[in-house]
Parts: sequence; C-alpha cells; structure tokens
Amino acid sequence: MDTVTFPSQLTAAAADHPWPLVFATVSGAHLYGFPSADSDWDLRGVHVLGVREVLGLEAQAETHALDQDDGTVELDLVTHDAHKFAGLLLKRNGYVLEQLLSPLIVHTSPAHAALRTLAPGVLTRHHAHHYLGFTANQWRLLEKEAVPRVKPLLYAFRTVLTGLHLLKTGEVEANLERLNEDARLPFLTDLLALKRSGHEAEALPAPLEIYHAEHQRLVALLEDAQTTTQLPGTVPEEVRRAVSDWVVAVRLGELSCS
Repeated sequence: MDTVTFPSQLTAAAADHPWPLVFATVSGAHLYGFPSADSDWDLRGVHVLGVREVLGLEAQAETHALDQDDGTVELDLVTHDAHKFAGLLLKRNGYVLEQLLSPLIVHTSPAHAALRTLAPGVLTRHHAHHYLGFTANQWRLLEKEAVPRVKPLLYAFRTVLTGLHLLKTGEVEANLERLNEDARLPFLTDLLALKRSGHEAEALPAPLEIYHAEHQRLVALLEDAQTTTQLPGTVPEEVRRAVSDWVVAVRLGELSCS
C-alpha cells in the first residue's frame, strides 16, 4: 500500500459517515498520478445500510454523497451500499474496481480486505468495454473544447492504458506514471509534469491532433486485446456466490467494518 498523509478533512469525512464504512479510498487525479495544487479530493467507498433499513418498506438511498469545500480542501465523497457496490463489481465496472483496489486508503476494515481478495475473480475480457467507452468519451470532450486541456487528455490516455494493462496482466493499475513505464510515451512524462505543476484548467502545449494517432493506436491495441487476453468471458459462478455471501456477511455484521 502507498504511504500517504491525507488532509484531515478526508479522515474526518470517513469518521463522520452516517453508516458503517467498509472502506474509503482516494480516486480521481490523486490516484491517477497527476493532481495539481487546485485538484479536489475524490473519496469513494462502500457503506452498509442497517438490516431494518433494507428490510423495511421505506426505500433507502443506496448512495451517499457529500460535497465539501472549507476554503482549504475541496472534497467530493461518494459511497454506495454494499449491495449496490457488489452488483456494480459484477458488471465489468472499472470505476468500482479501481476504488476497491486503490492503494490510497483513508479507511479500511476486515470487510474491505475480504472483498479485495475476491476482486481477481470478477475480472473478464469485457472490462475492455468500460475503458474503451471511457477513453472515447474523453476524446470527444477534448474535441469540443475551444482550448483543449491537459487533464482530459491525460484521462484519455490513462483509461486506455489501464484497460490494456488489465487485459494483459490481470492487474488493475490506475496510476498513469506507472503505466507509462511500459508505454514509454515521452509526451506523457512532460504532460504529467505540466499538470502537477499547473492547475486543473492547464491548456495543452501543442495542438490536439499531435496526440491523436498515438491514442488511436492504443485504442486499436485494446480492441485487439479482447480476443487475446487470458481473462475469462464471464465471472465464474463460484465467484458470484462468494460476492453474494460477502454482502450477506457484512449486512449481518459477520464481517467487521472497523
């Protein structure tokens, strides 16, 4: 796990959560390796609604969100109930995988550790669809910008490289600097440094078209990797049952959230 000192506002938000918290991890630019001084902190995680709330007739919101800006730290907290998160985990959702396996951990628990051990079993070749969709959307957003920014370009390359790494190795890696150790794209090294030393709205130092061919090459590699990967096409039934059992265990308090 990465050793990071987090702003006290993050640990306070986790401690003040209205429901038992399985985990809270940092996502977004800090996880991806290119935060700037004005980047907000994206805190993601899983909470556990009480048995009465789940069994009663009153529908309970499965997602808890908090936006907070005290003038020093801007915080965006989003957590899902264990049932919702587990369902997303079984639906080739790269977001929740990255949140579950993020090394930037603000709060953890035995329940978190138990779910992390199940993560390799939910990986399939179809996770490529998530990353292909994300990177295509980022590129479309870039093309609409009057002054294309560094941040969405880094997002576009981060997602396609994360997808490639996942299908090649069966491992989730969200940090773009680490991903670029294999990709070896010099312009990414320069853009990472520019983003870290600049701000969220930092403009690209060169025309967007310069990066297009390399992005398309990586997209094509990810599309091809769907047929060459060793990852299975579906989540094994025993893994699905294990994830379901995990939901029951945390709901009944058989797995601790503290």
